[in-house]
Amino acid sequence: MGEVTASLQRPVTNEGRSRLVRHVDSFEIQPPTPPSHNGVPRSAWARARRRVSRWHRPYTAILLLLDFASAAFASWIAIQLFDQAASGFSGTQQDPTWFHTVSYLLLPLGWVVTLWSNRAYDRRYLGLGPDEFKRVIRAGVTVAASVSFLAFATKTSLSRWTVGTALLGALLLILWGRFVARWALHYIRRRAGQAAHRMVLVGTLPECLEVYAAVTRSPAAGLVPVAIHITDGYAAARGMPTPVPVHAGRDVLALVREVGGDTIAVCGSASAEPGELRRLAWQLEGSGVDLVVAPQLTDIAGPRVHIRPIEGLPLLYVEEPTLSGPALLAKNLMDRVAAGLGLLLLVPLFLAVALAIRISDPGPVFFRQPRVGHEGRTFRVWKFRTMYVDAEDRLASLVDRNETDGMMFKMKEDPRVFPVGRFLRASSLDELPQLINVLWGEMSLVGPRPLPADDGDFLGDVRRRLLVRPGMTGLWQVSGRSDLSWDEAVRLDLYYVDNWSLAYDLSILWRTVGVVLARKGAY
Repeated sequence: MGEVTASLQRPVTNEGRSRLVRHVDSFEIQPPTPPSHNGVPRSAWARARRRVSRWHRPYTAILLLLDFASAAFASWIAIQLFDQAASGFSGTQQDPTWFHTVSYLLLPLGWVVTLWSNRAYDRRYLGLGPDEFKRVIRAGVTVAASVSFLAFATKTSLSRWTVGTALLGALLLILWGRFVARWALHYIRRRAGQAAHRMVLVGTLPECLEVYAAVTRSPAAGLVPVAIHITDGYAAARGMPTPVPVHAGRDVLALVREVGGDTIAVCGSASAEPGELRRLAWQLEGSGVDLVVAPQLTDIAGPRVHIRPIEGLPLLYVEEPTLSGPALLAKNLMDRVAAGLGLLLLVPLFLAVALAIRISDPGPVFFRQPRVGHEGRTFRVWKFRTMYVDAEDRLASLVDRNETDGMMFKMKEDPRVFPVGRFLRASSLDELPQLINVLWGEMSLVGPRPLPADDGDFLGDVRRRLLVRPGMTGLWQVSGRSDLSWDEAVRLDLYYVDNWSLAYDLSILWRTVGVVLARKGAY
């Protein structure tokens, strides 16, 4: 039986191949590489090759040290806080060796083992997404249950306050340590381009370019495309600019090794031929190269996607967005309560801002403009006035100087903005009166940006953003605000509509604080 190979290259006749090759100027064309072995490991205990991507090894070692140190430090804090910390350990006054061994060695070691068993060190969950933190919390519950069971089984009367403080403190410190480690990892990826996966994209050129745009949108994700292997012939790629070299007619695994890649990303319909993807997976066994599949499904959050295998066929289920139900009621309640409390606490600030506006430019303190809200209903948004009174009359003369596309007019140095108004915009203080709209149920704390009612019709995909209430902040604000293009702003708004959750709202609110302090994209 011949060797198993998989090129993911659709069959092309020699005549057709020669005809297509003549039309290509900018693509590297080389004869097919001799097929490699099928990659099946010869040993059950070791790989035929070491994994190509190795950034996770030092990162995992750092996490191991941080987790162990966090658990030991939490034990030390608990012991220092409570006099009865050694309760249940006999002879501690004469020889505390066993007590200290349990507190500073065995318990932290138990944390590490439990974290490992919960796959909290699995490279697939490190550095991105919430799964890593979920597994840490799950491990914390396991450790607490294990300590309780051991105390009950051995009839040991432990100090509840000490044990509770040590376990809860360890959990919080471990989560904080991993948060800091992730921040450092993202910083390294953004600044130095290190600790990342080098990907070879396989598929048609449009599909590969779409995946390229998606993965490069977030450098912190650590996915760096280094080459494209097209499967639909050279003619489809003619005249299309590409950000990375494009190859065709090559053995995929040989190409990955040539460009120094460690991951193959099969894009869209590249695996349409029956058995192609499975044969590629066989070829990669033992090679140290990862295989990922990027389906033609974008801007869908993880919690909405579920894989349910049926007779060996993995079916990708996509749940409907949560646009009603208890979660939405909880969101509305959180909005109203937060808005009411915020308005009460901010009264002194509102008075100071109002006085500064009146001194800077005589006229009304507030600016009210019709905006399009939930389900297309129009409402009047509250904002502190930041422009001179005749700003609307001067707009016609400035239209040609608009620095954004789409439905919004923006200028970094808008002459209609008075000095105090410029400060209010940079610090986002001009947005605070929108808490009134939130309290009245016209807006939400988090949601798509509210667009002016006179900026045209909301047709096509743009209209979908009206399924939820507009927000004071949102993905658009924490992702660049006025620096974003119209298409990118719409994409972020639609992503939020389809994937919102209470946890996601809290995450955006937290990120908003940093964006406002940095004054990023505010003008």
